[in-house]
Amino acid sequence: MIRAFTYSAVAAVGVLLGGTYAASAGWLDGLFGGKSDDKYAQCREGAVAGDIGGPFTLVNKDGQTVTDTDVITEPTLLYFGYTFCPDVCPYDNARNVEAVDLLAERGMSVTPVFVSIDPQRDTPEVVGDFAENFHEKMIGLTGSPEQVDAASKAYRTYYKAQIGDDKEYYLVDHSTFTYLVMPGEGFMDYFRREVTPQEMADRVACFIEAS
Repeated sequence: MIRAFTYSAVAAVGVLLGGTYAASAGWLDGLFGGKSDDKYAQCREGAVAGDIGGPFTLVNKDGQTVTDTDVITEPTLLYFGYTFCPDVCPYDNARNVEAVDLLAERGMSVTPVFVSIDPQRDTPEVVGDFAENFHEKMIGLTGSPEQVDAASKAYRTYYKAQIGDDKEYYLVDHSTFTYLVMPGEGFMDYFRREVTPQEMADRVACFIEAS
């Protein structure tokens, strides 16, 4: 299929990184410290100093309720955003799926997952179309405000809708990390926005090979 977005094409638009994103990056960095002595130490940028990740219940493109165990059946790149996002989300998800394709060339299967933090507008059909436009393997998830909030809190993400007089066309401030999650092991590491597709693929491959 022909994808609607590519990493290089979205990058050419000139994505702007606002203060909210930069602040959230510093906040999450605070959860990571020095080297860890676990079997994945050589793959991590830092050792986890706090709990990230956990169970969630959301809704897929078909309107079916799914849990984290239904979704995370292989190494997974998990991203929280929203489909109306004008630049950051397309850029980050294009990067993620390019990394997935690079890993596939190495014989490693990884699933990209997009979780909407804008349930007011992002219906199951909307997130399904958004995910399909990026990659045939991408899973789009939404849910009730309560379900979305619980999933966001599990991964310590930040989001806040900037709703004013216009109830349809509004932006949502949100953190922009991509999380690597492994079935049976949970959260492994996170990727900041400046990580390239090749760098992401190399680090994910390290975790897969060490598992």
